[in-house]
Amino acid sequence: MAPEFRDRRTVIARPWLTPNLKVLSGVSLLQDAASELLYPVMPIFLTVTLGAPPSVVGAVEGVAEGVAALTKLVAGRVADRVARKPLIALGYGLAAVGKLLVALATVWPVVLLGRGVDRVGKGIRGAPRDALLMVDADPAARGRVFGFHRAADTLGAVVGPALGLGLFWLLGHRIRPLLLIAVVPAVLSVLLVGLVREGGQVAPAQHTAGPLPADVKRLVLVLGLFSLVNFPDALLLLRAHDLGLSTTAVIAAYLVYNVVYAGLAYPAGALSDRLPRHLVYATGLLFFALGYLGLGLIGNRWLVFLVLPLYGGFAAFTDGVGKAWVSSLAPKELQGSAQGLFQGVTGGAILLAGLWAGFAWGDAGRLPLLVSGGVGLLTAGLLAVRGKALGSGT
Repeated sequence: MAPEFRDRRTVIARPWLTPNLKVLSGVSLLQDAASELLYPVMPIFLTVTLGAPPSVVGAVEGVAEGVAALTKLVAGRVADRVARKPLIALGYGLAAVGKLLVALATVWPVVLLGRGVDRVGKGIRGAPRDALLMVDADPAARGRVFGFHRAADTLGAVVGPALGLGLFWLLGHRIRPLLLIAVVPAVLSVLLVGLVREGGQVAPAQHTAGPLPADVKRLVLVLGLFSLVNFPDALLLLRAHDLGLSTTAVIAAYLVYNVVYAGLAYPAGALSDRLPRHLVYATGLLFFALGYLGLGLIGNRWLVFLVLPLYGGFAAFTDGVGKAWVSSLAPKELQGSAQGLFQGVTGGAILLAGLWAGFAWGDAGRLPLLVSGGVGLLTAGLLAVRGKALGSGT
């Protein structure tokens, strides 16, 4: 009886802040610092420096997300069959190459190519990384695991724009040097992957060929449908610029957004370990509606500093929570496949959202913002009332 008791205590006492979680959080922090150093200035780089129309901003970011989505669908299945660590290293390596291409671009199609390469890297690394986050971790703490990772990842999104803001001033308001500097933390993130532990989690190929549970597919379908109105954040930043914010102010507003995102990501994840995840996710959609409707309705540029942080609550209450929700419904041997399907479908929907929103943007982008905000508000209500039917996992 004593050995059995000790075994139960061992299971209950399993940690959640594991070595893999720490290392992969550091990797994501560096990579996101690189990505977010350039992301706030990307719409301005495309439209002002390279002379592209606003529709190109939506198309570039939408296509980039679509490329990532297609890659995730394949990488998720592969991640359940082969060692995941090399896939993670390849993914972060391609992201660094993509950022270099963007920094050297003189015409917008090269930016499209660079963003495509970057997002292929994101697609390759996402599912295997998210599967390795749970190595040796307490399954009952999925929300905390994914929430902590998202908080670290988004801390990079605070460091990146803050660094970019200072460098933009020091470099005489020149954008291109910022793009070159962004390559440095991207390369460092690749080197840090060497500390990741594989953990013996790779399942035999014959076990990964089975279908995912119906609960997973149903959840992915619902969240994927919502993503059809969740267009790339680059268009939100373009709206901020259209309202009259300078490049410096756009970076500052994006920095505040990421501070809120980073600050709320872990508490939201931890909350989803205690409350039904559909309610936590619905809260995130309410923040989405407030952010989109607010940006569509305001006329004072300084109100962006109030509305964009509200939108940060959407990312905090849905990103890590969504991954934890999917993970809780999928069997251990299909974690990579489940994350790949989830991230692939939602990313593909964002591709379509970026395309339709970019072409419907017009002079100020009000119509796409109001349409998406209204759909977000409706979805939040439906998910709060009927979301329990999608399952909560364990």
